[in-house]
Amino acid sequence: MRVLVTGANGFVGAGLVRRLLSDGVASAGDVTALLLLDRQFDAVPQDDRIEAVLGDFGAPDILEQALAEPVDLVFHLASVPGAQAQADQDLGDRVNLYGTLVLFDRLARQAKRHAKVPCIVFASSVAVYGGRLPERMDEHTAAHPAISYGVHKLIGEQILGDGARRGVLDGRSLRLPGIVARPGISAGHGSAFMSAIFRVAQEGQRYTCPVSPTATAWWMSRACCIDNLLHAARLPADLLGGVRVRTPPVLQLSVQAVVDALARRFGAARIEYAPVDAIEQLFGRQPPLEDRRAAALGFRHDGTVEQLIERALELSGF
Repeated sequence: MRVLVTGANGFVGAGLVRRLLSDGVASAGDVTALLLLDRQFDAVPQDDRIEAVLGDFGAPDILEQALAEPVDLVFHLASVPGAQAQADQDLGDRVNLYGTLVLFDRLARQAKRHAKVPCIVFASSVAVYGGRLPERMDEHTAAHPAISYGVHKLIGEQILGDGARRGVLDGRSLRLPGIVARPGISAGHGSAFMSAIFRVAQEGQRYTCPVSPTATAWWMSRACCIDNLLHAARLPADLLGGVRVRTPPVLQLSVQAVVDALARRFGAARIEYAPVDAIEQLFGRQPPLEDRRAAALGFRHDGTVEQLIERALELSGF
């Protein structure tokens, strides 16, 4: 199986690459070639199956290089984070919108040339839902993105779904929540506070949180995210039917609940709260969310807040 991972050097991408090399998609060894696409690589695993393509995902010639030979499976993770895309509209448009559309177009053309439809797992985002959310959410909740990042992800979902309808793309879009615990401090992610509280708790640092302790968010560890991405790739197309978008189950937890659980493990953290209204609106007022179609297909959340913490630290360098 020839697999392409865009954004392979990112937080989720790097963890996914390690899983593909060790466990494969359906079974160990089923990945015979692994193409990694990103604009830089901190380290490339030493494995004869790997081909690293260094360059800007938004540049068409880089995609031509990555797709010089047909691929069987694509994990499309490359994107400019929401806050960064909002601050630099041209960059966000070029990568998150036009880059994604060009990728899907190239893959559809490949399917027609080689009579072989590739499977595409697209990392969409809960950002498609917007900032004004109902008291409870399910698979019928409509998307009303409030930032360009959410608009771009929603367009990607729709184009991928249309490709599935036309029989040229076997697409599966997952609306992912905040994934923890990212290393370093990322100004590009509006949800960066979700990872920051893990780091400061473990390291005993001071931190000013931009949402209130009662703020509620949707949480998922990187390990759980990777499980769900791989599960999406394994699902038979006929089980998905005409709806190619799923929101995996999440843990809906208050910031205080996570801070308290971290304190039980590491001791009390020195966290102060200075809520920023724009961040609290988008990332701190997320209600209970249950996509029953996703749960029925076998997608899963981390289980408990303690398991979330354990799995979030598992692959995060702590």
